[in-house]
Amino acid sequence: MLVNSHRVTLIAAVLVLAACRPGDDPGLPGETMEPAPSDPASWRVSEYRDDDDLLTAGLGLDGLMTSAPAPDDPDQPTADELRRMAIHNAWNSLSALSPAGGFGGLLVDLEEVPGLELSAFRALPGHRHPARVVVQLPDAFAADQPCLVVIPASGSRSVHGGIPLAAPFIAEHGCAAVYTDKGAGTDFFDYSDGHGVALSGQRSAIDEQDLGFEPDDAQARLGATAAGMAHAHSGDHPEAYWGHFVLDAVHFGLEVLNESLDGQFDASNTRILAAGLSNGGGAVLRAAEVDEGGLLDGVIAVMPNITPQDVPHLYDYATLAAIYQPCTLADRDTTLDMPLGNPLLVAAGQRRCQSLADAELLDAPEAELARDVLRSVGFDDSALELGAANVALDLWRSVAVGYASAYLRRGAFDMPCRFQMSGSQATPAQRHAWWATHSGIGAGGGIEMIDRMVSGEDSALPGIRCLRDLWTGRDDDSQALHEAVNATRATGRLPAIPVLIVHGREDGLIPAALSARPYVEHARGQGSSLVYWEVENAQHFDALLNAPGVDRRFVPILPFGWAGLEHVRAVLDDEIEAGADRTFEAPPRRPDSH
Repeated sequence: MLVNSHRVTLIAAVLVLAACRPGDDPGLPGETMEPAPSDPASWRVSEYRDDDDLLTAGLGLDGLMTSAPAPDDPDQPTADELRRMAIHNAWNSLSALSPAGGFGGLLVDLEEVPGLELSAFRALPGHRHPARVVVQLPDAFAADQPCLVVIPASGSRSVHGGIPLAAPFIAEHGCAAVYTDKGAGTDFFDYSDGHGVALSGQRSAIDEQDLGFEPDDAQARLGATAAGMAHAHSGDHPEAYWGHFVLDAVHFGLEVLNESLDGQFDASNTRILAAGLSNGGGAVLRAAEVDEGGLLDGVIAVMPNITPQDVPHLYDYATLAAIYQPCTLADRDTTLDMPLGNPLLVAAGQRRCQSLADAELLDAPEAELARDVLRSVGFDDSALELGAANVALDLWRSVAVGYASAYLRRGAFDMPCRFQMSGSQATPAQRHAWWATHSGIGAGGGIEMIDRMVSGEDSALPGIRCLRDLWTGRDDDSQALHEAVNATRATGRLPAIPVLIVHGREDGLIPAALSARPYVEHARGQGSSLVYWEVENAQHFDALLNAPGVDRRFVPILPFGWAGLEHVRAVLDDEIEAGADRTFEAPPRRPDSH
């Protein structure tokens, strides 16, 4: 049994009670985009049975809880080895594989789910670069009661980057799944030798195979050290079309069902659910907003990066936090009590406070004044509690650098504020693993984020201030950036289907006060119906609960996503009412609990 039925039933009972590349014009993000059917001959079809399966790549729960699998030859990994690494990475990046994260609690096992996996590249009309889509068709798929779950990747992760959210539901109900990287995944392009990522996930040279991302300047820039990333460097501004990528993935899923099962599956006879977390959560809400064809039957969005009009946007508060949040760590006692807090962050915070005071960006070099700046844009004290983790992981700068490049449609060699992503220090093994293990944005796996504006004792501040100036300025780049950001804003106009949003009160990356809460209010103002759950003591990164002591301060959000999918299903099956909004008082694990 995959899910502890008693625990799920108990939770359910509680719930019942309670713009485009230059020269192209694909249209505005709200316009309907008719998908072009793909050629089945271009699909990659793989069977996963016996010692392998769809949801864990044959690793099972025990294998997911151990160290990452390594290929027999790291310099020549097979497609299956890379897929196994990608799935292991997705589970370990998005969940806490421990009792604190739901394993041994709600999720007691991960059964093998054998079946077929079919993958393809699909580009939206008017877009040069495709999204990667993968359909998992279980052997246990119930063709007489067909269901399909579409799961866009979280963040800018690989195509399997949403699998932990949907896996228990898929296994329990025999649904097919379709995943999409929504045009912003890990199909990197390595300028040093002209290699990108083929449909198999393996590296391939230009002209040898179709690549997930081949920059326009690929031939001209061969031999350079830069690494090209689809989200930051495609020029397609994929975020403005994430909803369309989700709907296109649904069309592909139905094509696969019809081709593989010789059936007539469509939205009229197939239940179609959309589930996503973080950027994936925003993508499924945007998909519902533009779903003029009535494809979707229900939506579950966990910690969605979603912004309606007149609410500070991620780029706005990320650049502000990149400047000021390090200073909030200048208080030693406060910072050492935070997850990942350490004396080095305190010292760096004190330098940042002094730099801000010297630049007249603070009246005095005091941490509390920096906190007040962040509170003024919408951060509450709960969101600020994860400041040490955000700064230690360099999250704000990574987000700002990648998103600025995406919004201004820049390539790998003309990123805003003179940043560049360089693979010069990456080993051959790391380059082969980028598709499977990288987050799709920022540094990692031998890729460095090069800041050419470093200067002074607080060397990162000039580059960060430049990124902030793009938001506050009035020049052409600032205007273009604001136009690109506006293309990502949500309308809040939803179809009459069950829509559930789940958010953690302590989310320090996508604060509920800057995303879920104002979106719910705005959507209801548009006449939309939806339900909102907020979970006390839950933050953005369940994987952080693996750090010592963190599971005694926070609870995982992912089990509430699992319960949310079951809730939406039960609403559709007329077993329960949608219910009212809920706040879950979820106490962290006690020190003596197991």
